Amino acid sequence: MTEPGAWTAAEIAEQPDVLARLLAGAGEIREVAEIVERRRPRFVLLAARGTSDHAALYAKYVAEVCAALPAGLASPSTLTVYGARPDLSDVLFVAVSQSGSSPDLVDSTAAARECGALTIAVSNAPDSPLAAAAEFSADVRAGVERAVAATKTYTAELLALYLLLGGPSAPERAAALPDLAAGTLARSDPDAVATRLVAASRLVVTARGFSHATAREAALKLMETSYLSAHAYSGADLLHGPLAMVDADVPVVAIASPGRGGAAMMPVVQRLREIDAEVITVGSEPAADLRIEADGVPEELLPILEILPLQRVAARLAGLRGHDPDRPRGLAKVTRTW
Repeated sequence: MTEPGAWTAAEIAEQPDVLARLLAGAGEIREVAEIVERRRPRFVLLAARGTSDHAALYAKYVAEVCAALPAGLASPSTLTVYGARPDLSDVLFVAVSQSGSSPDLVDSTAAARECGALTIAVSNAPDSPLAAAAEFSADVRAGVERAVAATKTYTAELLALYLLLGGPSAPERAAALPDLAAGTLARSDPDAVATRLVAASRLVVTARGFSHATAREAALKLMETSYLSAHAYSGADLLHGPLAMVDADVPVVAIASPGRGGAAMMPVVQRLREIDAEVITVGSEPAADLRIEADGVPEELLPILEILPLQRVAARLAGLRGHDPDRPRGLAKVTRTW
């Protein structure tokens, strides 16, 4: 039996090496990307569950902003539970799954292929049923992940999806990520933020643009490891109603990294401070509560760095609350849904 949280801590620390390994093999994913570019899909559909669904949300932004392709998040149950068979000619269908074993993703990918889609499986299991169901696959090369709460597979999925959809120069633009990830992990100290959150029963995580995926993933990590009621909203949506639930007892984690999304978050952070909310900031500014190393990184790659200190906070907070982040109650590493 390992010490509580040992697997999570090791897998968080391993992420710079995982990113470097994935970049070293980027040519394989770029070969698939070139096939996609030649086929010129008219639309991208992304299918995923859980943590991988947040990676898919990130990929939606990459597809629309970097590849100029409209994109949407698929509902696998329309193809499985309801048996729908839409015309998916000229559609790129990307299924994202750490294990590649969930029946709904396997079956919806097979159905999408039958309906004419170009299908790609992005997973950490190149020999999985999902990879077999898709026409092409991309291995995220994260290695074995033993903790139930995913960490290194999430950031590897983000990078793999960027290499797939970010264009021919994506590997070069991402080259600095391993060093910046190592620097971010070295400088991030989760103790102060975890201590501020230890008495909370509810919290909000908010961001805009590419970082919306970070907010969603951070909220999930806090829910599944510390059993908090954590709500994730885009900064714009937060101001449209959910702001009413924020008070001194509901901390808000606001992700405001460099770029247009971070700039769009500034009025949200200002409004939160006007109502005396407890705001915990994530970004590259010296005053940020959780700082990331982001020098020279395009905005679309910042989510790979932003989540790192938040993973550490979730693990530390779980320990302070007497929980083992490696083994969240009621959860298993592979969730089989249909």
